[in-house]
Amino acid sequence: MNDVRTRQQTVRDLYAAYLDDRKDKVGAMLTEDFTFSSPRDDHIDRATYFERCWPKEPLFRAIDIEFLAVNGDEAAVRYRAEKLDGTSFGNMESLRFRGDRIAAVEVYFGRNL
Repeated sequence: MNDVRTRQQTVRDLYAAYLDDRKDKVGAMLTEDFTFSSPRDDHIDRATYFERCWPKEPLFRAIDIEFLAVNGDEAAVRYRAEKLDGTSFGNMESLRFRGDRIAAVEVYFGRNL
């Protein structure tokens, strides 16, 4: 499988693991020096990412990837997330790879749908 297809699958696996509450799978996908940024978080480290960004209880019913593109070491993804309470929102994310693992994620919040 070429790098583009491998990285596309890694991105899909990341969102599936989030939906299934599989921190163990995600931990294996991230570099040790992974950083996460969003309008609420500025380059937080891996440990803080798991503390802040992983809900204690299931939160989502579905996460549907609407757009996914990979160019070299970067991927862009647009998705729609549906919460268990029936609300939903769309976000864009930029992911940076180092080798076969994700080194950074930057989230751009979208609107509620």
